[in-house]
Amino acid sequence: MFIDLSDVLLEHHKPIDIVVSTDITEVSMAQGVMPVIEKSPVHIVVKHVKQKELSIEGECKIVLKIPCDRCLEPVAIDFDIKIANHIDLDEDSQTEELDEKSYIDGYKLDVDKLLYNEMLIGWPMKILCSDDCRGICNTCGQNLNKGTCNCEDTSLDPRMSVIRDVFKNFKEV
Repeated sequence: MFIDLSDVLLEHHKPIDIVVSTDITEVSMAQGVMPVIEKSPVHIVVKHVKQKELSIEGECKIVLKIPCDRCLEPVAIDFDIKIANHIDLDEDSQTEELDEKSYIDGYKLDVDKLLYNEMLIGWPMKILCSDDCRGICNTCGQNLNKGTCNCEDTSLDPRMSVIRDVFKNFKEV
């Protein structure tokens, strides 16, 4: 979704206060494609500050289905996006603020790119389905939250195999 900024940037500096829908249906990243489960309309307010400087404020809510970092089960993650950006569109400042320039092209504001940037900023460090998630088995891939597997624990140091055999043969020790 694009918003025309010409009314704000031209002589009469008319502010824009608009509610728009977003076209985001999925978010593609290196980890994969995360579908959007729920999204609210985006409330955007664009005001002229001075010369070629703009103030962009906005808010919306987007819910993504993201895999758990331990067991890979999908988890619904809420992004309550609150935008408060001050942007200088002057030619001299473009090298300093390249992030802002990615969602403004001439007199058009790309709302979807703006929301994508804000989601990246607010991305959680670790996504877990629950605090006590046990993950998956390294050998067979069994989700350990749903049951156990019969794989032998091979994560031990091979130099300790003699001690492991002692405990296997003499369970009462």
